[in-house]
Amino acid sequence: MLLKINNENPQIRLIKKAAQVLDDGGIVVYPTDTSYGMGCDLFNKRGIEKIYEIKRRSKKQPFSFICFDLGDISNYAVVTNYAYKIMKRLLPGPYTFVLGASRLVPKILMPKRKEVGIRIPDNEICLSLVREFGSPIISTTVKSREGEIITDPDIIEKKLGHSIDIVIDGGVLPPELSTVVNLANDAPEIVREGKGDTNVF
Repeated sequence: MLLKINNENPQIRLIKKAAQVLDDGGIVVYPTDTSYGMGCDLFNKRGIEKIYEIKRRSKKQPFSFICFDLGDISNYAVVTNYAYKIMKRLLPGPYTFVLGASRLVPKILMPKRKEVGIRIPDNEICLSLVREFGSPIISTTVKSREGEIITDPDIIEKKLGHSIDIVIDGGVLPPELSTVVNLANDAPEIVREGKGDTNVF
């Protein structure tokens, strides 16, 4: 199902509809401040496993997830004063921050180390969805089988509509990735360069 939502003023009725899909254990594709993300409830193990299958991705490569604000992040990660200051300055924004995981994070997201990647995208649809749902949602970039980022919601619906429950149409997005920064050791380590400026560290 394709659900067109206004990027600047998301219609609460439609946001509630998408949040209900997550609540029912479904998989939603949604816009972020980089590209389209695919996700489900952070605590829905079956949904997470299905996303691994859709993406043909090894479970040794954990997914990151989206929180609504810094207060929410502190429930799922160890946030030092140093990390808090950096995140407060740069979020919402096109960054994924890697932090030590709290006990609340499902083990399926920590195959190797007890660290997690967390995002707060600068996108009103995405933030409205997480706020309405009331819990973090998985975040992984929507790509084709060839590994290319799919930027058009109509194409996403045509290619993945049989596997997912809803595609939120926030318009065509550029094929960008977030910048991944590890803050677990209180010193910024750039893991992947993306849209977020690395000169700010």
